Order: sequence, then C-alpha cells, then structure tokens
Amino acid sequence: MKTIIVKNQLEGGKVAFDLLKESLAAGAQTLGLATGSSPIALYQEMIESDVDFSELYSVNLDEYVGLAPDHEQSYHAFMQEHLFNAKPFKESFLPDGMAEDLEQAAKDYDDILSQHVIDFQILGIGSNGHIGFNEPGTSFDSQTHVVDLTDSTIESNSRFFASRDQVPTKAISMGIASIMAAKKIILFAYGDKKADAIFKMVKGPVTEEVPASVLQHHPDVTLILDEAAAAKL
Repeated sequence: MKTIIVKNQLEGGKVAFDLLKESLAAGAQTLGLATGSSPIALYQEMIESDVDFSELYSVNLDEYVGLAPDHEQSYHAFMQEHLFNAKPFKESFLPDGMAEDLEQAAKDYDDILSQHVIDFQILGIGSNGHIGFNEPGTSFDSQTHVVDLTDSTIESNSRFFASRDQVPTKAISMGIASIMAAKKIILFAYGDKKADAIFKMVKGPVTEEVPASVLQHHPDVTLILDEAAAAKL
C-alpha cells in the first residue's frame, strides 16, 4: 500500500490523473468510478485533458435505490454532470436502482463486472471505514448487493436533500470482493474526519468491522491523502 500526501484535493486530482495516464498507457480498458466530493478534481483533470475516453468503459460503485437516473441526487446524474457530459465513454454502467427486482439487478451488475474487469478503481472512504456502500460488518466475500443504509450514512447524505425523509434508505453497491477484483485501486481521503478510518485501514487488523482494511491484502493500492487525513499514520 503506497501513500502520497498532497496539499489539497486539486493536487490530489492531478496526482491521480498522472496515475490514470500510466494505466491507460499500459492498456487499461475499464475504469471503476466513484461519486462524492473526493474524485471531482480528478474528473476535472480528465475533462480538461486531451485524452479520449470514447473507446473505454466505466463502471460505478453504487447507486441509490428509488432515485430515477434523472433525479438530481442520483449517481447517474452526478456522473453526467461531473464527467460524462464532457467526456463520454464507449459505455458507462451504473447499478439500476429503479429495478423492480433489485436482487436480479445486483446479479446483472455482477455479469457486467465479469465482462469488464476493472483496471483502475477509484474509491473514497467513509469515517466508519466503509468503501462503496459496504458498511461495517459486510462480508469480504460480498459481490454486488442491496444495502440498507446505516443511520450515520443517511444522516451524512441528508445535506444533499431538502429533508432527511427524502434520503434513500437503500442502495445497490458493488461488494468488497467486487472491489478487490480491480487490478489497481486509488483511494482518496481528505480532512481530519477521515484520520481514524485511514489509521484503522492501514495500521489496524484486517476486519470486516473496518471494510477498507481488506485493502491491506490488495497488491496495488495507492492512497492519496491530505495531511489531516494522514495525521494518525
């Protein structure tokens, strides 16, 4: 596990884009993308570059259950706004949170992942150590699955909605085994609220109570952290 300390998210985006270009030069075909504030600087670097993504594939970590793709808080809409409108891919996949049969939708997404092995996976980390929507206690063997969001995650996401009652309570997320199948993983963390999770991920025991700790077992992980997030290392 390699750690790179950056001044801020803008620098983190530049560092991550350099790593992405290395992967593309080595033949990467499928990018694993994430939402949230942490990867936005990387997406901006991608948009401002002359790199053509139109022959590449992307898969996203997760999507809320019950939000239509055109809902402004859906992860479909997030990706359109922050990347795809400016830099379209050959094909971009996100879980179907509007499916009538969510369990089947999860299986269908696993089929997509089996056809498009992720070469370069972007992750954030929750303050409780979650990756994707894989909350503490999620099996390390999990594939794509339907998740009941924890109160803390719902509370954290409520700032994006008019009221807490409007926040989705379920999501479809790639599982931990799905994430671990990626060839290369880049994890962003910024701010002192992430310092405990980063310490437990890097220095603590590998335990399902800290989902990100499983990354200790992955052969190619790079952490991009600011000084506040790295403070306890």
